[in-house]
Amino acid sequence: MAYLENVQTFVRVYELGSMSAAARDRRVSPAVASARIRTLEDHLGVRLFQRTTRSLSATEQGRLFYEGAKRILDSIDEAEATVTELTQNPRGSLFVSAPLWVGRHLLAPIMPEFQAKYPDIDIRLRLSDRKIDITNEALDLAFILGQPEDSAMKMRGIAHCRRLLAAAPEYIARRGAPETAESLLEDAHDCLLLRFPGAPEFQWNLQTRLGRQRLSVQGPFASDDGDVLTDWALGGHGIVLKPVFEIAAHLASGALVEVASLAQPEPLQLACLYTHKRHQDPKARLFIEFVAPRLGEGVRLAEALVGQA
Repeated sequence: MAYLENVQTFVRVYELGSMSAAARDRRVSPAVASARIRTLEDHLGVRLFQRTTRSLSATEQGRLFYEGAKRILDSIDEAEATVTELTQNPRGSLFVSAPLWVGRHLLAPIMPEFQAKYPDIDIRLRLSDRKIDITNEALDLAFILGQPEDSAMKMRGIAHCRRLLAAAPEYIARRGAPETAESLLEDAHDCLLLRFPGAPEFQWNLQTRLGRQRLSVQGPFASDDGDVLTDWALGGHGIVLKPVFEIAAHLASGALVEVASLAQPEPLQLACLYTHKRHQDPKARLFIEFVAPRLGEGVRLAEALVGQA
């Protein structure tokens, strides 16, 4: 068992590129993680990593060992999943990520009901609007808004989500209401942007007179938290691009108003991503089957608020 723990620690160090990050992932101290790597190196008689005070990189031997070790650990996971499925009593921790609004308002309220039904499954929920890497972040499932870029992932579609541009009446009174995508640029409107490394949202994909185009809109405010953008919009500080279900209550109350309706932003897909394995972890399968229809219903109910306004 100790050797397996050493190999598991090595794989996480390799994938995360950091001893301290791998230690947090494995829930041990950096000293324990470092000792496990040294023990493994002593056993193999080679150095697996080149270490300096500021960096850590895999040696050629380390890269070769990772490829074999990863295959072995995946095989162990599949074997355990097969056995667990046979027992019909899945247990253990499930690591799940979701966008901030979806996680807070749709997913989190469902989780106690799931845990009550499956008390031996613990859910570890991580919320972020940034791009998620399931493999490198050791996630079992990731709920996303958009289209997956990694074709190696399997996807369970949940809902197609209409988006629109919206602003507060205060902003419209001060700056006017744009009618087209072009007017966002021509009148230098303040656009509230979702920004993080690799974020595409500083360019809005909108319908123009020349067809659908990506427009490099500008604005004084940007954040990696979508809820912050909504708060700024409510405060009259600019125009926000949002899925309807996220701001439906504000649209229904009149706190936000749709603008530039001719721009027709592309809809997003709410979906669940998980790794492509021969035997899916039964914990993950149960969670997806339980949560997916409830999330879809939550989106539909929220969007219905706008139709009733």
